Amino acid sequence: MIHSVRFTCVLDTNVIYPIEIRDLLFWLAWYDLYTPKWSEHIFDEWIVVMKRKGIDHKEAIKRAQRANEAFPDALVKNYAGLMSNLTLPDKKDRHVLAAAIKTNANVIVTNNIKDFPVEYLATFGLSAKTADNFLTDIIDLNPEQAIAAFKQMVLNRRNPDLDEFEVLDRLRKAGLTDTANFLHSQL
Repeated sequence: MIHSVRFTCVLDTNVIYPIEIRDLLFWLAWYDLYTPKWSEHIFDEWIVVMKRKGIDHKEAIKRAQRANEAFPDALVKNYAGLMSNLTLPDKKDRHVLAAAIKTNANVIVTNNIKDFPVEYLATFGLSAKTADNFLTDIIDLNPEQAIAAFKQMVLNRRNPDLDEFEVLDRLRKAGLTDTANFLHSQL
């Protein structure tokens, strides 16, 4: 069995929300298939997005707290000093790269690949992957463990209760087509 818990990834806000992507990322991390990392900036953005999508402030804070409780070592600190020296197409993404550098991450998982130039990230020993590409890779490394995590995620789902195939359809609608197809092939 390939155990990739040492594979460290910074999760950008756009893969923590929507819930379908976040749930699968978190369950695979819970099953030790990789180590998730994020920053206060990322969670601040997540809270803003949740509120914009109609989730009240108290609930948004509670969700962020639960994520930090589930993964107590995920929060990257003391990265802000690196931000001013970083050059990215969108200055608002510097905090993501700074957190990745600070924690010695392997990958930034983001659906805004264009904002993280390949050559520039390589100078820091980093790469960026979309959630779909990253999840497919993680599942491929350890399909048995990934399927166990997926099945547990489905069993723990509420509002609404969905079966495995309904969850796979939701993953496809969230942009995780390759991931859902790969999981489906393993069921």
